[in-house]
Amino acid sequence: MNNESVKTGTPPSDDVPREVVQQAKPVKRPERVLQFGEGAFLRAFVDWMVDILNEKTDFNGNVAVVQPLEKGMGDVINAQNGLYTTVLRGVADGEVVEEFRLVTSISRCVNVYAQFDEYIKMAENPDLRFVVSNTTEAGIAYDAADRLDDKPQRSFPGKVAAFLYRRWKYFNGDPSKTLVIVPCELIDKNGDTLREIVVRYAEEWNLEDAFSTWLEACDFCNSLVDRVVPGYPREEAETLWKKLGYTDNLLDAAEVFHLWVIETKRDYAKELPFVDAGLNVVWTDDMSFYRTRKVRILNGAHTMTAAAAFLSGLDTVEACCKDPLTSTFMRKGIFEEIIPSMNGGADELVAYADKVLERFANPYIKHRWLSITLNSISKFKTRVLPSIKGFLQKKGELPRRLVFSLAALVAFYEGEFVDGETLGFRGGERYSIKDGEDILARFAALYQKSADDPNRAYAVAQAVLSSAAWWGEDLSVIPGFTDAVAANLEGIWKNGVKAELERICAE
Repeated sequence: MNNESVKTGTPPSDDVPREVVQQAKPVKRPERVLQFGEGAFLRAFVDWMVDILNEKTDFNGNVAVVQPLEKGMGDVINAQNGLYTTVLRGVADGEVVEEFRLVTSISRCVNVYAQFDEYIKMAENPDLRFVVSNTTEAGIAYDAADRLDDKPQRSFPGKVAAFLYRRWKYFNGDPSKTLVIVPCELIDKNGDTLREIVVRYAEEWNLEDAFSTWLEACDFCNSLVDRVVPGYPREEAETLWKKLGYTDNLLDAAEVFHLWVIETKRDYAKELPFVDAGLNVVWTDDMSFYRTRKVRILNGAHTMTAAAAFLSGLDTVEACCKDPLTSTFMRKGIFEEIIPSMNGGADELVAYADKVLERFANPYIKHRWLSITLNSISKFKTRVLPSIKGFLQKKGELPRRLVFSLAALVAFYEGEFVDGETLGFRGGERYSIKDGEDILARFAALYQKSADDPNRAYAVAQAVLSSAAWWGEDLSVIPGFTDAVAANLEGIWKNGVKAELERICAE
């Protein structure tokens, strides 16, 4: 089945869709891309792009996917032979856009925990050229417990270091077998950071000097990704199956807009002909402007609003945009605090922010706040904290809405450990809090310890802000910061999030 027929898919006569694996066969191509992460974002972004490359250029390559955690989507991906459908919808120039694509660029998914030997053998593939990843902001981190002999290594950078070492050994240091690594994690200088940790492992594991020299020739590119990807459209799945004419348990919904900025001093435009294929990919030797604009405004707006909007009873970004209270909170945060905290032309930043809000209001995208709250501590550090500090530096005072957003986030993390996961409470319902085990344990201990403290809000705020391991510094030394977070937290506990949002928006 070609992509054009997928776009106009006709339901079968008996109204019972067949499975996607019965509708199309996987396309065998050389595995030119190794991908760490099998989640919705990479499948609707990188793998979708590679599929277009295969259609419109002579790239002729597939993606071999690595499931970096023990539990994931690998079994489902393999059950569908790597096939799945992207559902891109939105409004462009006043016109409704709906595009379906049956993606055939994934060849297989390997669980690094259950299939380590198969994973490490991928390093011996002579066709392999590119590595991409999305292991969340918390993924690119050093773990002192990692060893070369581990199967697998605990950290993502440890897995990369072991993989590259195997490749170097297998090809006897052949310089033509170096790789181009393009991380998609939303941290500043993601490629540089990953390279530094991999190099550190090479030194600590006492690997050969010749390997270190070969490693220097591998290009770790910084990159910026921009596309809102809610993922599996659960509420619409059966309707979409009937429209397509087949069942697809990996449907991947995303907005139409996409942007990938890749920073490198080398030229890969011919090896990865994204631009020739009509894709919105920017090759540059300095991506700082693109990154700051996107992370502070688009991602920052998500992170500053997520906890407050969710705790106020809203489940999706679209619902927030329709709600007068939370939409006002978001707009004031963006235009009165985030943009004034930044350097650059105000008109250009405002125009970008207007486009971002238009994308947020996309009625076809059900982007759930709970998904956005995944690993929120590291996200807040990357996306919102720079705006708080920038505003303080420029204006001489703390930004009220951004400070409130941190208090709402701290309130969001209050929960209890039940059946292997941390659950918070919103009204009469429970919700899952997902972050690193150390962060969840720290919050649990903090809330338990402060339960009977008459100055509980201040004690919690002080402990959170002084956690230098989270923020890279002790934020409690910033004058007035602890008091402001504590006051907002006390208000949330006493009056509820909605009442406090009304207060903060009226100021």
